[in-house]
Amino acid sequence: MRLLTILSIAGLLAACAAAGPVAYGPAGVDKFGYSETKIEDDRYRIVYRGSGGMPPEIVEDYALRRAAELALTSGYDWFRVVSRDISHEERGGVSIGAGFGTGSYGRRSGTSVGVGGNVGNVGASDYFTVRMEVIMGEGDAPDDGGAYDAASVIDSFVGPDSFE
Repeated sequence: MRLLTILSIAGLLAACAAAGPVAYGPAGVDKFGYSETKIEDDRYRIVYRGSGGMPPEIVEDYALRRAAELALTSGYDWFRVVSRDISHEERGGVSIGAGFGTGSYGRRSGTSVGVGGNVGNVGASDYFTVRMEVIMGEGDAPDDGGAYDAASVIDSFVGPDSFE
């Protein structure tokens, strides 16, 4: 009965963790989404924190999208990523285990089977965070393969929440 209760709780937590990624947008109370820091007039640090289950490629695409939005709203035409970092964290879930042992308490002692086990982390989700620093410029983007045309990046999005 106890094992059944534990497995039921694990299933509920797994269902909650599988709720899916949140839509593109600014970081809210849950801290998922984008935030930025203006370093200089033409330089920003952008952080995009993906929700559970969001693939790292989408998290990175959303950070690039935010860079393009900042470039255009600041009067720039292109941007270059000068540094980029992607971090990964596994959160949530339940670790289910069991253990048995022996003990001696003065004149009394107890013995049981010395077996232990752990079935793993049930219902955990992967969370990715992209941090990038970008520098922006006006006019035609440099033709060296390292710069992004801001309008083209925005046009690559099919809808408000998806990337083509």
